[in-house]
Amino acid sequence: MSTARISATPPRRRRIRYPGTGPLAGAVALVLLAALFLVPVYVMVMAALKPPVQADAVHMWELPRSIDFSGVEQAWEKLSPNVRNSLLMVLPATIVSSLVGALNGFVLAKLPFRGAKVLFAAMLLGMFIPYQVILVPLVRFLQSVDLYGTLPGLILVHIIYGIPITTLIFRNYFNQLPHEIVEAARVDGCSNAAIFLRVMLPLSLPGFVVCAIFQFTNIWNDFLFGITVVPDPTQQPVTVALNNLAGNFSVQWNSVMAGALLAALPTALVYILLGRFFVRGLTAGSVK
Repeated sequence: MSTARISATPPRRRRIRYPGTGPLAGAVALVLLAALFLVPVYVMVMAALKPPVQADAVHMWELPRSIDFSGVEQAWEKLSPNVRNSLLMVLPATIVSSLVGALNGFVLAKLPFRGAKVLFAAMLLGMFIPYQVILVPLVRFLQSVDLYGTLPGLILVHIIYGIPITTLIFRNYFNQLPHEIVEAARVDGCSNAAIFLRVMLPLSLPGFVVCAIFQFTNIWNDFLFGITVVPDPTQQPVTVALNNLAGNFSVQWNSVMAGALLAALPTALVYILLGRFFVRGLTAGSVK
């Protein structure tokens, strides 16, 4: 007597859809958040394109009745030398700190030595030291080496303060690359310097993109070091000059808002041009 086996399939569990959890709700939430973050940009643009009479605190939200570029012209006339100072400061500071961080990351990740972890932890400690704590010894040191009040002194400060974060980025990036690459280069007769210059640097372009975005943004937006290290208004970066753009008794909001747009434009361009490489650079090498 043959017995038939009855295979019972378990009943399907119905997926419960909660209200507001679909793709449409996510898109609506993103649009609302984007609108919220774009409100300051809207106010700055509207005020910058108005004459001084219309760009007051009451009518700042309204659309301009007529386009007026007088505020933009005044802001550019006053801030253009300081924009040049910021560019002369941020470009070498970003490049040098990224190169030093790449070298440190290569040594810590691929050339281990006794005490490397302790040195790495001590280097990262610099990221958590508040700027205000070191202002007095920083000024005294710059005075002792005749760099106080100069743009090279400000560049040196940003390079030193950028080394911990760039070292962290490159150390984690190089640590995920296969060590066999270094061994193969050694077999071919490459020295450590040749391995770094010919092998590791060409592979570290995503890390340089991440460091460039971090460093460019932090250095460009800095205010404390700019006003402390360089007291001369003609040598100060644009963030400090923007603070001095408003008068003591009256404020021309169209000029101030236009200056804010000019000061924010370079970092916005960096994120627009390199933003698509940012996440790719952060996650590069995470999966072998």
